[in-house]
Amino acid sequence: MVPPAATRAKTAVERAVTDYLQHLGVERGLAANTLAAYKRDLTRYSSFLAASGVEDPQEITRHHVTSFVQALSDGSDGASPLGVRSAARTVVAVRGLHRFWALEGTTTSDAASDVHPPMPGKRLPKAISVDEVTRILEASGEDSATGLRDRALLEFLYSTGARISEAVGLDVDDISLDKGGDGPAIVRLFGKGSKERLVPLGSYGARAVDAYLIRGRPLLAGKGKGTPALFLNARGGRISRQSAWTILKSAAEKANITKEVSPHTLRHSFATHLLEGGADVRVVQELLGHASVTTTEVYTLVTADTLREVYAAAHPRALG
Repeated sequence: MVPPAATRAKTAVERAVTDYLQHLGVERGLAANTLAAYKRDLTRYSSFLAASGVEDPQEITRHHVTSFVQALSDGSDGASPLGVRSAARTVVAVRGLHRFWALEGTTTSDAASDVHPPMPGKRLPKAISVDEVTRILEASGEDSATGLRDRALLEFLYSTGARISEAVGLDVDDISLDKGGDGPAIVRLFGKGSKERLVPLGSYGARAVDAYLIRGRPLLAGKGKGTPALFLNARGGRISRQSAWTILKSAAEKANITKEVSPHTLRHSFATHLLEGGADVRVVQELLGHASVTTTEVYTLVTADTLREVYAAAHPRALG
């Protein structure tokens, strides 16, 4: 039985894991939530190695890594079994750890170089139709400070494809409506890893945000302490993710949308509708802030389904 880390000196493996986490946080500048996920995954890995009698990174073999991958699926290490996607994420973290050790000279070889994560099946994003989005947006908001905010928030989410964390984290200075310009308004979004990108804000979204800034936000801001946040709650502070979810749920109920809808649904719908309208997948990747185009390409599966349906309904020799 390996004593808890709190009651014994750290092993060389645990110290090397700590060094890697510091590297991720300082040099790569990962977001706090991402760093916490890495720490959770690698703590489980170092505990597995300690229980296997491995205390030094040089002692780790490919067998140790593959045994850990198996433990992720069946819980044989005493922890809860993980689903395919969570296990894949953990294996990616372990592969990155070993790659770092090999590059830094902590180990002479990479024990995880040919150990691959389990491959999850492609899960199609849950998008809703343009008509359903329109009904939700038209059902949102009233002519009050919070009503104007609700309409502006939902129009903003669909117009930009922003993650909900990006939207609630916005400050007033991050958006430029630029009424005198020829093009659309521009928003500065901060995505995963604090990566910055500029995204256009369509005319519907810009008008809703403008109305909120003129007639809604000043009333809400008067109740707070001068926060720079764009979207405010009824007390004048920055709105929360949960509040944004509640706003969308309420609008969906008013619009008689029975499907499960979340803020991420508007992001999925934004991407799907752009691709259906002929947008290039690389452009959609840039707008969504995806690091890899492969992440964006899952939306092409959705549009392919739409194409098949249209073909089947329209072509005289498609069916029969």
